[in-house]
Amino acid sequence: MKTILGKLEFALGRELVIRAPRALVFRYFTDSARFARWWGAGSSIEGRPGGALRIVYPGGAVASGEVLELVPDERIVFSYGYEGEGKLIAPGGSRVTVTLADDPEGTRLTFLHELADAGARDQHVQGWRYQLALFANVAADEAQAGAGALADRWFAAWSEDDAGARRAALAALVRADVVFQDAYSCTRGLDDLDAHLAGARVHMPGVVLARVGEARHCQGTLVVDWKAELAGGKPLGSGTNVFELAPDGRFTRIVGLWKRG
Repeated sequence: MKTILGKLEFALGRELVIRAPRALVFRYFTDSARFARWWGAGSSIEGRPGGALRIVYPGGAVASGEVLELVPDERIVFSYGYEGEGKLIAPGGSRVTVTLADDPEGTRLTFLHELADAGARDQHVQGWRYQLALFANVAADEAQAGAGALADRWFAAWSEDDAGARRAALAALVRADVVFQDAYSCTRGLDDLDAHLAGARVHMPGVVLARVGEARHCQGTLVVDWKAELAGGKPLGSGTNVFELAPDGRFTRIVGLWKRG
């Protein structure tokens, strides 16, 4: 594809943090299957300088471009425009730059779209806000695949009477500086959390916690409903937990919301 880049005087930029490792985020610009998972069926990209990209929107519009620059795990630059007559931007008529950097919460993505026309720029603000949110969700969903099972392991740790097994389960699930808050506690760190769970086994002997329904995940935040029962299945309470996930899949903060009865 011939790249036609004129004078690009207008730009829109965005910055966001994606709860996924940088190498994984970058693969969405080099792997057509992942690229299509983000943009939709029929979309594709050749992850190399000079490679073609094609975006097929749900309404049938098609955008195309060419990879102009690619630095593995750090940066991609590509031209961008729409196929067909009378479009705001012709194929190759604008330039997109995506830069990735490590962030304590995952990957910091810096986005820049340079265009020749202020009106075209303004009409793309909401579209990129939406598409980059989709991207953050798709990448985080891959990075946090199986997050519901992690929640199950969390509730199992609460139900564990053996101190060694409980400690080992928590150590595999949470970061060392994890914060846990609910109606009865405000703990910081693995040691404090472990001691709190030990106390819960004393004051609520035999209690069993379990997930109820499907876990809901959005960009590194997991929401899970649960129930608590005493020995023999007697209901103790129910509620909802909100889990914040680190890029490595461990919990960094958990908030438990109780509903009695």
